[in-house]
Order: sequence, then C-alpha cells, then structure tokens
Amino acid sequence: MPTEKQLKKQLQNGKMIESEEEMTEGYKKALKRILLVSGDTELMSAPAYYDQSLNAPSIDARASCISVVQDELGHGHIAYRLLEDLGEDRQELIYEREPHEFRNTYGFDQHLENFAELVTAHGIFDRAGMVLLGDIYENTSYAPWKRALTKVEKEEQFHLRHGETWMRRLSNKSDKTHERLQDAVDWMFPMGVEWFGMSDDQKRNTEQLDYRIKGKSNDELRQDWLSRTLPLMEELDLDVPAHYDEEADEYVLEYDMPVAFDQENKEWRFDEPISWDDVIDRWRNRGPANEKYVNMIQSGEVSVQV
Repeated sequence: MPTEKQLKKQLQNGKMIESEEEMTEGYKKALKRILLVSGDTELMSAPAYYDQSLNAPSIDARASCISVVQDELGHGHIAYRLLEDLGEDRQELIYEREPHEFRNTYGFDQHLENFAELVTAHGIFDRAGMVLLGDIYENTSYAPWKRALTKVEKEEQFHLRHGETWMRRLSNKSDKTHERLQDAVDWMFPMGVEWFGMSDDQKRNTEQLDYRIKGKSNDELRQDWLSRTLPLMEELDLDVPAHYDEEADEYVLEYDMPVAFDQENKEWRFDEPISWDDVIDRWRNRGPANEKYVNMIQSGEVSVQV
C-alpha cells in the first residue's frame, strides 16, 4: 500500500482507483465525503421537485417533470450504491439518519412555491449539479464513479434543457410569468453561486483536488457555472447581481460573497456580509423544508424483505 504522499503523486500522474483495496484511508475518507453530499443532494432534489411537478400546466409537462424526479432518485441510488461498496449501510444512510444529518446542498432545503420556481431550479440548480458532476466525470480518479456518471450526465442534460425550455416559454408568455421567473432567480441565482463553496483563497481543505477526486477548484467551477448561466439570464432579460468583466476576462459578482440569507422570506441581505463559518452553520442547521422532504423520502421505506 502506498503512502498518502505516494498515492497523491500517482493519482496526479493519471492512476485510476478501481477498488477499496487500492485506497489509503485518506483517499477513502475524502471520496466518501463527496459521495455522501452527491447522494443526499440527488435524493433530496426529488421531493423538492415533486410537489410543483403536479402543478405543471399540461400532461406532457407533468410527465417530463416526474421523469426528472425519477432520474434524481436513480442518481442518488448510484451514489449510495458506491458508498455501500466502501462499507456504508445504504438502508441506514437513507432511512435511519435524522433530517439535519443529511448533507444535501442548501437549495433543496427550500420550498418551491410555483411552477416557475420549479423550472428555474432545473435551469439554475441542475446546471450547478451538471458543472460539478461533469468535472468529476472528466477528471475523477475513481473509476467506478466515472463509469456511473456516463448515464447521469446525459440525464442531467435533459433536466437542464427542460428547465431552459420552460423558462423561455414563461418569459415570453406574459409580464406576470416573467415577474415570477425574476422572483425565482432573485433567490436561486445567489444560491447557485454559493453552491460551489468558499472561495479558493479561504478554503482550508484541498484533499479532493489532491486525490484527483475532482479536477477543478471551487472558484474554477463557479466561473464555469457563471459562464453558462449568465448568457441565459441575459437572453431572458432577467436581472442578476453579476456580469462579465472584459478587462479581467472573467465573470464577477456585484456583491461580496458570502452574504446573509433570510430563509423565511427567501431574500438575500447583500448589505450584510457574513463569514463562511456562518454559512456552514446555516447549512448544518438545514433549511425550512428539510424535515418535510426527508420525511417524504423515509415514509416510502419498503418493509417487506425480498
């Protein structure tokens, strides 16, 4: 078994890991941590999307929305199945944790209030998921996850196209539906920015990069997401607090990240800067829909043993 230092060097030179026997404890711990966040995020997106899927404006739209929910459940299963290969109990992970113990991204702890919010979540949150998983698919050193993501990435592209298509339809339908889109973007866009974590100059732990579990840093991933999201916002005439800086050749935020979030009213307090420790505390405390969504999942436990 190589040392941690030796393994990191081998991984940076292109080595792929196929099984637990090839891992150091450090590698396995880092891999399990990111797989848990991925699995929990995929799983909790399903109940977050479900309620408003039933309010889709047509049978075809409802079928597409429910297909997205089904896909997300399948993506969560993939992550939990990989965790099971690493010694975790899948039944325990899904059904025996308390709601606050789930580690999904904070966006899926919020209630979606209408169909416009649902499709905006597909257009903004699913794009963030695609950016993250696309980077892992392209760069990860863990071969079983790379193979599994071939299917996931194609399905996430469908989710994103579905969201963008309906955002365009709603944007052009009436002033009222365009206003609803803007209201959704007002709270979802900064949450998408926050999705990628603290800025590189403040990040304390680089193990996922060191082990080549992922290939890009937080700021690089955030720039990737902004470069794909801003053009859509401009196309739909939706205002966001960010723009492209030609001189710097990068996308820049028009506020200092991070900022406080009023979860009761789903409003960002841009004039109230906070620390990343405050953000992490908010994530750990979970959001207003956390218990409802976890209970929706856990109440579906199958008790019959096959």
